[in-house]
Amino acid sequence: MSFSAWLSAHYEEKGPVVWLAFFLELVAAITLFFMMMLTCADVFGRYFLDNAVDGATELTEMSLAILVFAEMPVITWRGGHVVVDILDRVLGSTVIKVLGLLSALLISTSLYFLAVRIHELAVRSNSRGEVTEFLQVPVGYIVEYIAIMSWATAALMISYGIYRLLFLSRD
Repeated sequence: MSFSAWLSAHYEEKGPVVWLAFFLELVAAITLFFMMMLTCADVFGRYFLDNAVDGATELTEMSLAILVFAEMPVITWRGGHVVVDILDRVLGSTVIKVLGLLSALLISTSLYFLAVRIHELAVRSNSRGEVTEFLQVPVGYIVEYIAIMSWATAALMISYGIYRLLFLSRD
């Protein structure tokens, strides 16, 4: 089986979005594997060599940020967020669509303005030269990554989220 055939068999997205989803999930998978190996090395070093991995906490924190924010646009694109549908049977489908549309607008607007503030913090961190305590990694780059992925998630929520609500039937 060719890679393109495997990709189309395992991803529901079409066009260039499938490559973006694959890339972001590859970043998340590699990051998760790195976190697993780091944790194993840290635990092994602590208990058998009496020496932990220097900066393991910082690396775990940065890896967690990369992992979570790499998956946010993909989950948003697929409509995989948690949905509470207790009142769906009581309310009509039109009311549900309107409420879903309002929530998509509210969430995307909130994410946009949150990303603007995060970007301001990243610029401030870079201008001040802030680095992590042990490894001396510049903090601003990770914060900027979080802002960019939040903007991407906001754009996907407003575009495909609304498309899903208006044109696709509910699962």
